[in-house]
Order: sequence, then structure tokens, then C-alpha cells
Amino acid sequence: MEHRNGARDAERDGTATGPDPDARWLALLMHAAFFLLLGASLTRFLMRHPGEARTPWIIALSITLAVLYLLGPVLGSRPTPRRLTWLGGLVAVWMVLVVLAPSFAWCAVPLFYTGLRILPPRAALALVALLTAFVVAAQLRLATGFDPNLVLAPPAVAAVATAVFVHMQRQAVRQRELAARQRELIDDLLRTRRELAATERREGTLAERQRLSMEIHDTLAQGLSSQQMLLQAADRTWTADPNAARRHVRTATGIAERNLAEARRFVHDLAPADLAEGGGLEAALHALAARETAQAQGALTVRCHVEGTPHAPLPDRVQSALLRIAQGAVANVREHSGATAAGLTLTHLGDRVVLDIGDNGRGFTAEPTGARDEHAVRGHGLPAIRARVHQLGGTLTIESAPGEGTVLSAEIPLTTMENPTEDPT
Repeated sequence: MEHRNGARDAERDGTATGPDPDARWLALLMHAAFFLLLGASLTRFLMRHPGEARTPWIIALSITLAVLYLLGPVLGSRPTPRRLTWLGGLVAVWMVLVVLAPSFAWCAVPLFYTGLRILPPRAALALVALLTAFVVAAQLRLATGFDPNLVLAPPAVAAVATAVFVHMQRQAVRQRELAARQRELIDDLLRTRRELAATERREGTLAERQRLSMEIHDTLAQGLSSQQMLLQAADRTWTADPNAARRHVRTATGIAERNLAEARRFVHDLAPADLAEGGGLEAALHALAARETAQAQGALTVRCHVEGTPHAPLPDRVQSALLRIAQGAVANVREHSGATAAGLTLTHLGDRVVLDIGDNGRGFTAEPTGARDEHAVRGHGLPAIRARVHQLGGTLTIESAPGEGTVLSAEIPLTTMENPTEDPT
């Protein structure tokens, strides 16, 4: 209700969404009609009643009525006390003119418009009825005999004029309300777009953080861990076996060089260094197994085996993900399992590819399939592997038991590469 009243007031003021062209032209037409009717009525009176005693009064009242009418636009359109006083004075002067000279009765039509535009509906209708009654009385005074048209025509004209104006006013209010609702919808749409853009930026930031976290864990962190162990071993054997110590240092230097290359590549979101060297995923897995075996210096032997033949080269993102999964899994084997042997098995099954990593270590109690108990997983290795598999729409299976080793299996479907599943973490 308050919204509609505000819209109606704005319509009267012409300030809701700027001046209404239709209302402006209608106002100009009514102003012109008023002065035309006022001039015609004064001319008719002077032509038919020259030199009468009331003539100066008629002229003075006509000028007063014209001046009062001209003051209307200056006072605004809201029904303020000053505006209502002006309208009352305007109608009173017109009534006196009609009493003195009935030919001024038809000036009432523009006054209909003025009253309907300023007053509330009931008060405006009361004013229209009063003005119509004066018009009928004036017409009957001018008539030489009773004429039904003089009684019925003015109310009919007043009714039509009132109905047309009220309809136009309601249409204008509806249009302004519709425009206001459209602006609200546009504002909501713009706000939603801004919120969506902000959400996408946040999601992009989180995704980039997760990518860097997994890359750092699978490359730099694992490399630094290996360097630390090698340097500690070199420190222990520096005096007793200098040659072995130098071998440890050279191996640590090689790891540092590879980590530096990896850091440069994942900063630019490039493929892992092993894949960039050529030979594809199979060669990269063989190189990983050989490197881990050499670094362990007899403590851990890692073997790689490939089964099946791919019908087409694996997508780059699948190769990168599987190599990172293998790196993370082998690092877990080296650091946590206490195993002496581990195996990497890559199996091509046509519509999917499977990577198995098994070891003969101490094992652990695997969480149930689908469980997400974060307390059961230490570090970032398994969560990072799980995230990579999920991003590719695959499934991760972990089989382990205390004292029986561990087998980790990552199965990646190749038919869903066009629409991979987004990582929910």
C-alpha cells in the first residue's frame, strides 16, 4: 500500500522516473484549453453584453482567474495546504464568474483535470460533481426553455473525462510500478552476477591452492625429505666411508636439480618433468621406479610393469595425474610403510586405465569405502591422491591390513574426460 501511494504521488509530481511525456503533453493541452475557453467566454460576454455595469467585474475576475491558474505549476502537484488553498480560490473565482456570466461554465473541463490531478480520488470526484452541477445550472439559465441535453450532456462529458483521466492515471501508475519492479530485478541480477563472479574467484583461488598443495607435497616436499635422509646418511659416513658420503651428496644434488625443474614447471602449470622428457607415462613410471630404487640404496626396490596397449594416447591431464599419484604413493611407501619391495602396475583396459601401487610393508587398518574420517589419514598424501582421482571422475580403492602390506588402486575412466568431476574439497 505504501509503495502504491508513493508511486501515485510520484506520478502526480512527474518525478518517479523522470517526467512522463504523456502527462506533460496532456497538461499542456489542458492549459491551452483553459485559456482558450476563458478567452472565448470573455469575448462572448463582451460581444453580447457591452457596456453593462458588471462588465468591469467580469473582466477583473477573468484576469484574476487567469493569474491564479498560472500560479498552479509554480506551487507543485502535491496536495499541500498551500496547493489546496490555491485550488479552492481558483474554483471560488470560477463559481463567481459562472454566477455573473453563465458562458464561463465550460472552463470547468480543464478544472476537472486540475482537481483530479491534485486531490485524492473521493475529494476529486466530489469537486467534479460540484463543477458539473454549476455547469448544468449555467446552461439552464442560458436556455430559453427546458432542454434535456442541457441536463444530461454536462454530466456525461464529466463522466467520460473523469473515466479517461482516471484510467490514464492508473495505467501510468502501473507502468511506473512495472518499471520499478524491472529495476529491482535488474539490480538483483547484477548483484547475483557480482556474487557469482566473487564465488568463482574464491573457488578458483581454492582450486589453485589445492593444486599447489598437491604439487608441493608430491614433488618438493618428497624431494626435500629424500635430500634430508641422504645428507644425514652422508654426515654419518663422512669419516668412515668418504666415498659413500660423496655418493649420498651427489644423489641429493640430483634430487635438488629435479625439484628445481619441477618447481618451475608446476608454477606455470606444466606437465611433470618426467613426462616433458618424452616417452609418455610408461617411461615416466619406469624412471620413477628406477630413481626411487637408486635413492633407497638397497633399502627399497621399486619395480614397474605395464599391461595392455592403449587404443589412443592418454590425455595429458590423465598422464600428469597418474604420475603424481604414483609419486605420492611411492613416497608414502618409502617414508611410512617400512617395505622392502613395491610395485607399480599400469593396466590399459580400453575405456579406462588403472594404476596399482602395492608394497610388502607393515600395512594399516584401511578406512571403509566412502568414509571420510580425516583423523584416520595423517599428512597430505592420501587426501591429495583421492582429490586427483576424484577430479578425473575415477575411483580410489585402498586394501591394507596390519602386517600384510598395502595395495592402492586408482581407476580412471577415459570416456568422461570431456566432463571431469569437479573436486568438492
